[in-house]
Amino acid sequence: MKNRLTGTDYALLFLRMAGLYLAFGHGWGKVSGLASGNEGVINMVARLGFPMPVLFAWAAALSEFAGGILVGLGLFTRWAALFAAFTLSVAVFWRHQALMVFGAWLGIISPDEETLRAAGNPELALMFVLVMVALVILGGGQLSADHRLLNRRR
Repeated sequence: MKNRLTGTDYALLFLRMAGLYLAFGHGWGKVSGLASGNEGVINMVARLGFPMPVLFAWAAALSEFAGGILVGLGLFTRWAALFAAFTLSVAVFWRHQALMVFGAWLGIISPDEETLRAAGNPELALMFVLVMVALVILGGGQLSADHRLLNRRR
């Protein structure tokens, strides 16, 4: 008996499409920049205080690009989403300083305008984190390569 597709399977497919946006909207620029010798991502990683900034820049870029493609395909969904969520959490809390930004919005803290501008906007990265965490928990659903591979083995 075939499993019937549910609304959850379609919802997971739509969530996984965020992975493709992550891959091509954010990851591809980092990967292509690193491959062409642009040191912008490396410098950003170094400013965040990571040791071996070249290694961590490539890890972040590939987590977004390759991880986003894998999530979009639904292949190794939970693992790819986990790596992407971790990388994006670093972006949310270290690069974009979400706690400071949200604290300023709530009026709890009062950073100067230059500090707020430098932090940027953590909202998009936070939305990606939430989507990726949901996919870590739920997996890719029946419309994923994971599901097809698992059923082929049976």
